[in-house]
Amino acid sequence: MKAIILHEYGGPEVLKLEERPMPEPGPGQALVQVAAAGVNFIEIYQREGRYKQSLPCGIGVEGAGTVVAAAPDVTEIKIGDRVAWLDGSGSYATHALIPAGKLAPVPAGVTLEQAAGAMVQGITADVLTSRTYPVKAGDRALVHAAAGGAGRMLCQFAATRGATVIGTVSSEAKAQVARESGAAETILYTVQDFEAEVKRITGGGGVNVVYDSVGRDTFDKSLACLAPLGHLVLLGQSSGFVPAFEIQRLSARSLTLTRPRVFDYVANREDLLLHAARVFAWIAEGRLRLLTDRTFPLEQAAEAHIALASRQTTGKLLLIP
Repeated sequence: MKAIILHEYGGPEVLKLEERPMPEPGPGQALVQVAAAGVNFIEIYQREGRYKQSLPCGIGVEGAGTVVAAAPDVTEIKIGDRVAWLDGSGSYATHALIPAGKLAPVPAGVTLEQAAGAMVQGITADVLTSRTYPVKAGDRALVHAAAGGAGRMLCQFAATRGATVIGTVSSEAKAQVARESGAAETILYTVQDFEAEVKRITGGGGVNVVYDSVGRDTFDKSLACLAPLGHLVLLGQSSGFVPAFEIQRLSARSLTLTRPRVFDYVANREDLLLHAARVFAWIAEGRLRLLTDRTFPLEQAAEAHIALASRQTTGKLLLIP
């Protein structure tokens, strides 16, 4: 097999493609031939050392493929099953060992590339709009980076659940993508003050929820955009980590701040299957539109990281082993 191996923390150049012995599944594990692996910001943070791991190690949390071997004690899946996952390790590879309990079946109406591109961002959007903050009809939601992979999913899920969505984007082309994904209003943050625009659009009332994947650069104004009893859902930090702040600031309008991890919401297999089934059903029914920005061969993992970190992508990036 071949895999991207991380021997040291650093820039994209530390991502090295190596040949490795084909592994054997241990207790509770399945060996999957990877058809596609998703590229996510969490892997950039791992590569840079923001999220420490035991080195050397594989990289990549998300993927989809076909089960080619399984330990004798595995009952959740069988050889030949098409499966996908969002909480694995070593997915940047031709083959990956994944705990069988973390594998979700991929139905016939969904391709493996679609599944790989929808696990992290699709399930995250479903979780964030149904459980972290249950979006309801009449809500107003602000989605940052609304044309990116996660942003597009959030726009679609929030709009489908009845919210009026306002999306921030960097260009007119991305504004069109956000509108096609369900955003009723778009704000070009490169030329407009998004706080002022949100207040104008809402008549000064603010929004019920902000989904903020940007972090440091948007945090303060995201708080200011919230209506009384509003919720700030911080789901990433593409611009950097949010510095320490005075928690008393939340009391001015009884605001709520949360920093969720989708992995905790699907740690229980029943929850994983529930959310995965909903995402896949929406894809198969055409209710959830996926957009793959680019695909890269496995040896170009560094280029994929550079593209994602540029924040100039629209939609999902995939590695195809």
